[in-house]
Amino acid sequence: MKRKIYVASSWRNEFYPEVVEALRRAGHEVYDFRNPPSGDEGFKWSCVAEHYMEWSPQEYREQLEHPKAVRQFDNDIKAMEACDTCVLVLPCGRSAHTEAGWFAGRGRTVVVYIPVRQEPELMYKLFSAVCCSMDELVETLK
Repeated sequence: MKRKIYVASSWRNEFYPEVVEALRRAGHEVYDFRNPPSGDEGFKWSCVAEHYMEWSPQEYREQLEHPKAVRQFDNDIKAMEACDTCVLVLPCGRSAHTEAGWFAGRGRTVVVYIPVRQEPELMYKLFSAVCCSMDELVETLK
């Protein structure tokens, strides 16, 4: 079964490129937020301002409307709407978990991939599967 997969993870996740490539080799259509189809470079807050970690809550809220943030959000939400499956690649942060929750809330398949030891999380039971190896992930998505 060919799936349209949204891979949710972090820019800091070293396993992310390997997951995208393995899922494509397995015949799936995969959205890569690091290389969106719009041709933009993937979004990072540092593209908006170097001092983004120093923003007040109000500044953060205002910057959600920055043109670069709006453009990447549009890229990501269009991809999410087009995909039937989400693969949450750990370790990752709040955005990836929000994306996975969005998929689960719409009754779509969410698979968690845990390639290395992580702090246990009970609520991953909400999702379709938890995989601990690349082979298991590819097999689960068949």
